[in-house]
Amino acid sequence: MDNILLVCVGNICRSPVAEALLKEQLPDKNIWSAGLSALVGRPADPLAQAIAAEHGLDISAHRAQQLTSWMCTQADLLLVMEDGHRQELETRYPLARGKIHCLGDLGPDKAFQIADPYRLSRIAFEAAHAEIDRGVHFWANRIRLLS
Repeated sequence: MDNILLVCVGNICRSPVAEALLKEQLPDKNIWSAGLSALVGRPADPLAQAIAAEHGLDISAHRAQQLTSWMCTQADLLLVMEDGHRQELETRYPLARGKIHCLGDLGPDKAFQIADPYRLSRIAFEAAHAEIDRGVHFWANRIRLLS
């Protein structure tokens, strides 16, 4: 499991943070992010950047990119932020079905959704960052066991 794709809607709030956190945990893996309806070329949201920086992550170079079928083919694992993202990916790219999971799927009876903080308060961004961090730690450990 060497190629891991993180997906959200705009690719400016949640998935860039998840990408940076997962790269920190799994530096030997090929990890990138994209959006279902990406704000192509835009940097990560300023609040996402600020909170990431407070946690030692620099996502200032990030630029949003649109999800493509090629990305889904290349990825060994696709981690999304919400069940709706999983459903949309499965509809758009049915061949990727078995490798799409929610970042908040921590096992039976331990699943959570990572709400989109876009255009919301700092508190919403902090909550999203904390949930992303929690999901990334779980998945990083799981990926290490499978590799």
